[in-house]
Amino acid sequence: MDSMPLEEMKQYRGMDEVPEDFDEFWDNQIDQLKLPDYQLTDQDFNIPNVKTQTLTFTGTNGGKVFAKVLMPKRDKKVPVIFTFHGYMGRSLDWSVLLQYVACGYGVVAMDVRGQAGFSTDHGTFDGMTVTGQIVRGMTEGPEHLFYRDVYLDVYTLIELVASMPGVDESNLKCYGGSQGGALSLVGAALNPRIRTTVVQYPFLSDFRRVLRTNNQSEAYNELFRYFKFVDPFHETEDDVINTLSYIDVKNMAHRIETPVLMAISMSDEVCFPSTQFAVYNRLNGEKKYLVMPEYEHEGMHVYINDVMLNWLCDTTIDYHKH
Repeated sequence: MDSMPLEEMKQYRGMDEVPEDFDEFWDNQIDQLKLPDYQLTDQDFNIPNVKTQTLTFTGTNGGKVFAKVLMPKRDKKVPVIFTFHGYMGRSLDWSVLLQYVACGYGVVAMDVRGQAGFSTDHGTFDGMTVTGQIVRGMTEGPEHLFYRDVYLDVYTLIELVASMPGVDESNLKCYGGSQGGALSLVGAALNPRIRTTVVQYPFLSDFRRVLRTNNQSEAYNELFRYFKFVDPFHETEDDVINTLSYIDVKNMAHRIETPVLMAISMSDEVCFPSTQFAVYNRLNGEKKYLVMPEYEHEGMHVYINDVMLNWLCDTTIDYHKH
């Protein structure tokens, strides 16, 4: 359990500052990126008034990226929500994604490369790769990190979808929880096309605090395995944290200028609430957070989904009505 008091969390910005060349690094990564061709394949699910397709493209280091695309059949351009899934998982089922289409929005759900979905990772990495993906490339430098490729997949996906004829590129939004929350923030930080971001308990934040709080949850256990079996005296800790700082989402926060709504689970033992506040407190634009004291790192079933839908789709569902 996170030991930091809530009042302290409200001011907490993380244990390490943003690297001086952070923005230069990511601007250069994007400048060097060549947008790939993409393929759209129709999927006939016999759903009236909804066009369903799969989108595939080749990302950096030869990764093959897969996403589900659902669009309402309309004569005018439609706004689009990009939704991202949790660590080790896969994109939401087609049937679940239909809720956004019912509100008049297109929705695009990406499978993160190398996890449980259809995207594949072809990268090679030196050093330990035995348990997870945070540590991949960690000892080689920021340009070799696994998540560097994933973040560029997110940027590329947004660019490709924005270029499609039926898409309203002026109204693009991101939504996700845990890893999906991190990637939603990354999408808004790297691609200014994103107009709204809605996030639940973001992953990949404040790595030094993860170590200091001995957070050995499944999501972060790979960091502890590295130090336990590779560097028990933590002689490389500063170098490792500096490298990981380039994928630390709290360091992305200052780049986000559009509205962000964040749901923070105060009993979270996977992504400690202090690490979530470290992101929130660095946001410079319009922002709002909702604190849920009893919730852990889990599905949220009471009211919160209505609140999220209202923010994402400009609906006015009154979740207090029976």
